[in-house]
Amino acid sequence: MLGLFNQYCRVSPLHHNCIRQFTTSQLVSAPRHKQTKIRVPSKKALAAKAKRRAAKLDKSINTSERLSLVDAIAVLRAVEVASPNSTYELFIKTEMKNGVAVPKGRVNLPREAKPKSEDKILVFAEGRQAEEAKKAGAHIVGGPELIDGIINNRFRATTILSTTALIRAITPKLGRFLGPLGLMPSERRGTVTDDIAGYIQRIQGTSEWRADKAGNIRTPIATMAFPVEDVIKNIRHFMTSVKKVTGNSKDMDDNRKSKSPGAKPVTPITKVMLSSRQGPGIHISDY
Repeated sequence: MLGLFNQYCRVSPLHHNCIRQFTTSQLVSAPRHKQTKIRVPSKKALAAKAKRRAAKLDKSINTSERLSLVDAIAVLRAVEVASPNSTYELFIKTEMKNGVAVPKGRVNLPREAKPKSEDKILVFAEGRQAEEAKKAGAHIVGGPELIDGIINNRFRATTILSTTALIRAITPKLGRFLGPLGLMPSERRGTVTDDIAGYIQRIQGTSEWRADKAGNIRTPIATMAFPVEDVIKNIRHFMTSVKKVTGNSKDMDDNRKSKSPGAKPVTPITKVMLSSRQGPGIHISDY
């Protein structure tokens, strides 16, 4: 039977159908991909990225959204028409740099928005200077014996002064304690002086303003009951004080141009806003 089948395949024209053909192909192996490690950005890289985003956001603010001081006051007065006792709040953003002290100063507004809180003055002085400080109105006067009382919070003060003779004696113990609070006497701020009585007389009737650690300054500047002219005067007066402390006043610009060695480093003012209790925060263009 097998012989007949073979004979048929040889004589038949379709004998090629009787032959089973096999084909082979080379095996192709898929390349093994190495697992890529997920890169975790460092804190420094994340901070730089956040800074770039903030810069882009500031640039994206259209200048048309900024109003002049007069227009901003008019908008807030319209919003607070039913609240004559509401206050204007001034917000100033400064760009803090490493090694730069937190902006801090004193101002005497032409018309106060709220009753002034009484300053409590502590003075490190001895002898004749101590007597002069007491006569000028200092609340607490003494020498290095006051150090422990300050650290233990038995003596609390809003302003601390020192004579040049005692500053070296109090700095080692009080520097780290009063420094972060912005109360440490400093020659740059004028709180280390031998003219204690003169300094106390100059600060009488003034109120202190101070930025937070991020460089933000917030203060109530006027009430809705004030005439527009009084509101503008208060804002201009306060801005003059801030510009002087941060090195943005015209006098500071003249000193830098003349390359004066006593010129202070500039802390840029990046944003000024005026708001109220129920009103929006409005960017001021002409501060």
